[in-house]
Amino acid sequence: MKKYGIILALLFCAGMLRAQYTDQGNFMIGATFGLSAANSKISHGQNGQSQENPTSTLFNISPSLGYFAVDDLGIGISMAYTLSRVRSSEGEKNEDSNLLFGPFARYYLPLASDMSLFFEGSFGFGNSRNDMQLGGQPQNIRTNMMAFGVGPGLTIFSTNAVGIEALCKYNFSRSNFDTTIGGQSSQTTTRTNQFDFSVGLRLYFSGLQKAGPPRSGVRP
Repeated sequence: MKKYGIILALLFCAGMLRAQYTDQGNFMIGATFGLSAANSKISHGQNGQSQENPTSTLFNISPSLGYFAVDDLGIGISMAYTLSRVRSSEGEKNEDSNLLFGPFARYYLPLASDMSLFFEGSFGFGNSRNDMQLGGQPQNIRTNMMAFGVGPGLTIFSTNAVGIEALCKYNFSRSNFDTTIGGQSSQTTTRTNQFDFSVGLRLYFSGLQKAGPPRSGVRP
């Protein structure tokens, strides 16, 4: 029992450690880069009577700027650009690119003076460009879309206020557009489920100065 008590005490103290990088009033700026696979569900027609389930390989880059409203809680704005290559159930290959803007929030749980676990949530609106075959004819379709994502990550801080991070995130997106082929109107809905693993770099600073070196201690 004494052994387990010591372990619990150490975990509790680790959770109370605090790094100046994530103090209230600081800023963070950086970007993540990711590669992932996704599965989509595309419904055609007013009642979604015709469906497809294409798969895709995606590359994404997501720069962001955030502010620590309180200790360890950063909020901000991010941009996400995704380029994907889509393979339909019939073997056809198409390209798809999305550009989203929206808010994000990230909460840090310090594990040590130079390491933190974090949880991130994001929401975005933007435009989607799709090159696909409709009615046997190539079509370039632009439409509005929305997406949200959530997931955990880990940051390792260096002494020059740069964080090296890894993030595992679930993303869901939905888009709708109307098409007319051969005089027939049709509505198409695309729902995409994506699990993304990305790595990135982030600079932490206070005003025009880099955030101070990490320190350990119990929160007051």
